[in-house]
Order: sequence, then C-alpha cells, then structure tokens
Amino acid sequence: MIPEDRLHQITQRFEYVEAAMSAGTGDIAALGREYAELKPVVDQIRAYRTLLSDIAEAEAMLSDPEMRALAEDELPALRKRLPEADEALRIALLPKDAADARPAIVEIRPGTGGEEAALFAGDLLRMYQRYAEARGWTVEIVDLAESELGGIREAVVRISGEGVFARLKFESGVHRVQRVPETESGGRIHTSAATVAVLPEAQEVDLRLDPADLRIDTMRSSGAGGQHVNTTDSAVRITHVPSGIVVTSSEKSQHRNREIAMNVLRARLYDAERRRLHDERSASRRSQVGSGDRSERIRTYNFPQGRMTDHRINLTLYKLDQVMNGDLDEVIDALIADHQAAQLAEMDG
Repeated sequence: MIPEDRLHQITQRFEYVEAAMSAGTGDIAALGREYAELKPVVDQIRAYRTLLSDIAEAEAMLSDPEMRALAEDELPALRKRLPEADEALRIALLPKDAADARPAIVEIRPGTGGEEAALFAGDLLRMYQRYAEARGWTVEIVDLAESELGGIREAVVRISGEGVFARLKFESGVHRVQRVPETESGGRIHTSAATVAVLPEAQEVDLRLDPADLRIDTMRSSGAGGQHVNTTDSAVRITHVPSGIVVTSSEKSQHRNREIAMNVLRARLYDAERRRLHDERSASRRSQVGSGDRSERIRTYNFPQGRMTDHRINLTLYKLDQVMNGDLDEVIDALIADHQAAQLAEMDG
C-alpha cells in the first residue's frame, strides 16, 4: 500500500502550483513545467482514491439487507481493478529522469563492416527521422559526412519535441545488421554494425564552459567529394581541450554553426557527467536496461528473416520493413516498461 501522507504531499503541491498559475504569481514557465509533471501523477492519485472510496462504500453496503445483493455484485469487479490501479500509481510515482523532457542529440557512426556499415548507418538515420516525423518532432541535421556509395561516415542530429529523450534514450548502443550487401555479388549474408549515441541536450545552467578551455577553428564547408559548397569560411570546429572532445558543425551560417557546435559540446560533456554519476550510483547494481554501454550490442536487424531482435529484453518482431520505416513504438514501449519494472523492483527491494 502506498503511504497516504506521500500522496497528500503531492496533491497539496499540485494545488499550490495550480493556484499560483491562476494568480499569475512566481515564475510562470517553471510553474508550467512543474504542473505538466505533476498533473498525470495527481490524475492517477485521484483515480486510485476514487476506486478505494468505491470499494469502501460497497463494503459498507454489505451490512444493509436491502443493498447487500447490489454490493456483492459490484465488489468483485471493483477489487479486481485495485492491483492494476495500484501498479499504475506506483509507476506514476517513480522518480523521473530530469533529462526526459529535453531535446536529444543523436549521433550515428558506422562500426565494423566497411561501406556496408556506412550504408546501414544511413538506414538508421532515416529510421529515426521517420520516427520523429510520425511523432511530430523536429529534426535538425547538425553534421553529416556521407560515404562514396551514399552511406554515412558520421551523422549528428538534434531532435526536439515532446518527451524526445525519454523515448530515444534506450537507443544508445551497437546496432547490428545481417543482410546481403549491395556491394556483394555472391549473395552472401554479411554482418556489420553501427553505433548510436543519444545524449540529452544540456542547458547553460547545467555546466559552465570556461572560454580558456575551448579552441575554436573556422573552416570551409565541403560537400561530397571534398568540393567547396561556398567560398566563405563557415564550418566551425570546437575543441574542448581538457576532455579532447571535438565538435564540428557545417551549416551555411558561421554564427549558427558556433551555436550548434556549443550545444553539441555541452550535451557530450553533460552526458559524460550523467554517466559518471550513474556509474557511481550503480556500482553495486544494474539499474538501467542493459548497462547502457555504447559498446554493448543492443539490437540485431536480420533482413533475410525480416526480424528485429532487441537483446536486452529478448523481444523479437517480425516486421523489419515497418521498423526501418520508423515504426519503433512497440520496441520503445517494451523497453520503457522493462525499465519501469526494474525501478519498481529496486524500490520494493
């Protein structure tokens, strides 16, 4: 049973935030974010309390001869709903990842497999673009280096919208593909891989960058084959000297490139700090789906069999065409549910 005093504290805070917003007092933007976070929790609390009240009323009716038959008819159905309502409330009360509502920086790079790996990396980029489009998210290409046959050597994209990082964060890791490459004349199945890194976009308040730690270079933007797109020095490369992290952005506007590159640099440094803190907290246990390690193989896309398998939760879907077209909700929902189950087990433990 969930402690009533905890539920009371949450509903009290929600009512305070609601009143403050109506009165127009305080930081409206901050209050709006807190309201959006608390409302689904409070909705679950109210539904849970209503169910408990209905059960209590039906139980009280058992002592009334005239109402007893009605109560005996209603009670089993009401009691049957209780475990489900309890579970829904416990999930709503789970601690939220502070980064869940943020935009995400998604980085895709080919792994083992040469040109075929570069082609697969391009397929993954299109998969995420289609998924984002289906959810009404916005995708901005930060940096894109294409290979000779139309694959990619590296792609960095920014995806913004509602709950982006919450849904994409489990995509980090090694994605493996098994198929007959376009470059293979003998019809043999090859295995290659690409790595995906999903980072929450950092805000300036998350970390302060010392200008003395940055080396900023401007370069000419170059297109496929190394040809110059224009004659201005527009591409920007920022090196964070202490960590050795290098970020490049190749939009046409040098000012915009500097802004984009700084955002990606902040995201990488913020992610490194999040991972360090997570590793400290998880030294004695695994609290994420898999280890979250980007060197870990998380998923296999088998084209001859038309299947996608997520190895962390042993989920296999025989709808590879739909998955590659951006139909990712089924696997992402399963990963989120598995993560929540692990959190609940940890809370109960």
